Parts: sequence; structure tokens; C-alpha cells
Amino acid sequence: MRHLPRLRIQRTDVPRRALVLTDTPRPDCRECDGIGGIEHDYGDYESGEYEGTDWEPCTCWNEHRRWALLPLPRRLRRSIRDPWAAHGYSDEPPF
Repeated sequence: MRHLPRLRIQRTDVPRRALVLTDTPRPDCRECDGIGGIEHDYGDYESGEYEGTDWEPCTCWNEHRRWALLPLPRRLRRSIRDPWAAHGYSDEPPF
């Protein structure tokens, strides 16, 4: 039985702000249980101390498969000023 891709829409900022369609892990995968990968803890062999975790992606999906759907405009940054305050800022308490 051939498995169809499970797609979802995400927002990304790299390389440019856009909505993209991405693949998701197969929910009934026996290797990763639908998570998309397998974690492997590792540590120092001499002391036995934990040092970190490696992530091995599962073969049930491709985390780099994505299609750009819609470029998003850049947000303009505007500062909101109080027109009655000196230099745009008020030193009055907000009561």
C-alpha cells in the first residue's frame, strides 16, 4: 500500500517570510511511532555522564520537503507615540 504525504501549512522566516506546505511524519510508523525520528542519548564513556541527545530522522518523512505557497509581506515597525506628551512619551501615571 502506497502512503500519501501528510501535508500541513506552516509559517517560515527562512529564507523569506512565507506560508509553506510541509510533509509530516506517518502517524502509524512502527519505527518512530509517528514522531518523525528517533532520539539517541549519549554521554562520556569514562564518567558515564549525560552529554546530549542526537536526533535521527525517520524514513517515513522528509523534513526538508516543502513548497512555498504565499510570500508574506514584511511587517513595518512603528512606534506609537502619545501626541500630548513631551517628546512623544508621558511621565504621568496611568490613572
